[in-house]
Amino acid sequence: MRILICSNGTPAADNASRLGALLAAACHAETTLLGIAEKPADETPLRAALEAEAERLRAAGVTPRIVIGAGEPIREIQKETSVGHYDLAIIGAERKGSTGLYWRSRRTYEAIKAIAPPVLVAIGPCQRFKRFLVCTGGKKFIADALRLTGQLAAAVGASVTLLHVMAEPPAMYADLVQLEEDLERLLASGSELGVNLSRQKKDLEDLGVPAEVRVRHGLVLEKVLQEARIGEYDLIVTGSSQARGVVRHYIMGDLTRSIVNRADCPVLVARSGPIPSSGNIFQALKNLFAVTRD
Repeated sequence: MRILICSNGTPAADNASRLGALLAAACHAETTLLGIAEKPADETPLRAALEAEAERLRAAGVTPRIVIGAGEPIREIQKETSVGHYDLAIIGAERKGSTGLYWRSRRTYEAIKAIAPPVLVAIGPCQRFKRFLVCTGGKKFIADALRLTGQLAAAVGASVTLLHVMAEPPAMYADLVQLEEDLERLLASGSELGVNLSRQKKDLEDLGVPAEVRVRHGLVLEKVLQEARIGEYDLIVTGSSQARGVVRHYIMGDLTRSIVNRADCPVLVARSGPIPSSGNIFQALKNLFAVTRD
C-alpha cells in the first residue's frame, strides 16, 4: 500500500500525520509526506514542520519520503498523485464555521473532488481506530471502496458496521419495511438489497474483519450521524463517484459533504465504480422494491 500525507504545517495537518502514522505502521505502507509552499517565504517554516511530523512517523516505525512542492496546493497534490499511484491520501480539515454548505476549509472539499485516490479526512485527534461505520447504498459499485475499508480494518484490527438507510416507503410497501427490520430474513431474501448486503458482509469477513449489518429507515444524514454518535465509531466511510466527461473529477454528493461538515471523527471518502444505468424510472422503482416472497 502507498499512502500520501498532505501537510501545510498547521494543527489540522498534525491530525493527518498522526492518523497517517497509525495506518502506515499497521499497513507497512510506503509513505510520502507532502508539503506545499505557496510563497517562497513559506518554505523554511514548512520544512521544519514536515521534519517534526516525519519524526512522529519514524517513532511509529514508518520512514517517510518528504516532498516539498511550490505553488497552488490542490494542483500540486494532483501532480503528486498522478505519478505516485497512491492507494490513499490523508488530509487535515480545519473547521471554519457551523452554517452554510461548507463548514471546513475550502481546500478540503476541493481535494476530495480533484484527486484520484480515496481521501481520508483527518477530523479530530484520533486516539484509536477500532470501529468503522460504512454508509452503504447496498449496491455493487461500492465494491472497491469496501475492499479498501476491509484492508484498513484488517490491518488495524477494526470491526465494520455496514449501515443502509432507506427513506420511508409509501404505505403500500409496508411489507418491505417489515422485511428490512427482520435483518436475518432480509439477508436471506433474494432481493437486490439483501443479496448485496450479504455479499459485502461476507467479503469483509473473508478478510478476517468482524462485520455486522444495520438497516434503518428515515432521513439518511440524521440516521448516519445518530449511529456514528451512539456507536462511538472511529471512522465513517462514505462515497464519491466519478463524473462523466473528458476531465476526470469526482462528485461529492450532499450526504458526503454534510458528513464531512458535521463528523467528529475521521471520514474516508472512498471512490466507487461507475453507477450502472437503471434503464428508466419504472424499472428503477421495480428494482428498488423487488423482494422475493417466502
